[in-house]
Amino acid sequence: MKNIVLIGMPGSGKTTIGKILAAKLGRTFCDADHLLEEWEGTTIKELFAVGEENFREAETRTIKKLADARDLVIATGGGVVKRPENMELLRSNGLIIFIDRSPELICADVDVASRPLLMAGSQRIFELYKERFDLYQNYKDFAFCNNGEPETIVDEILNLLKKVET
Repeated sequence: MKNIVLIGMPGSGKTTIGKILAAKLGRTFCDADHLLEEWEGTTIKELFAVGEENFREAETRTIKKLADARDLVIATGGGVVKRPENMELLRSNGLIIFIDRSPELICADVDVASRPLLMAGSQRIFELYKERFDLYQNYKDFAFCNNGEPETIVDEILNLLKKVET
């Protein structure tokens, strides 16, 4: 079966929703950022210290590996949509689900110190949302708005999956 690929802003709930969804479907959950760090032998923060392009290249290497697998639930990094190649790879063997969450809710929840692109403060979250929203919309097969309860979103995704083949 195809992978289920979650895209969206940092702090949108992709990892939380992905773990619950994978458990309910009996699939393996993969956090692309964590696998990137494991496979590259370094941290995202260290990759960004060399430059965002350096990080994006490592991200694409990770996406290539994940796109070849099957039956996964994949939570991607928030900027995966910045490279069309990443999305082509993920779409080739995946159903793309955009987890949308307002910048206001992200700011209320997220620990910006753990997110390299967000260390500039909450205003950066609004800027990234504006910059990436159309990309998320362009690449998604389906979208769900995460206003709070991850279990609700998971139930909505499960209902969708009953209607479409994955």
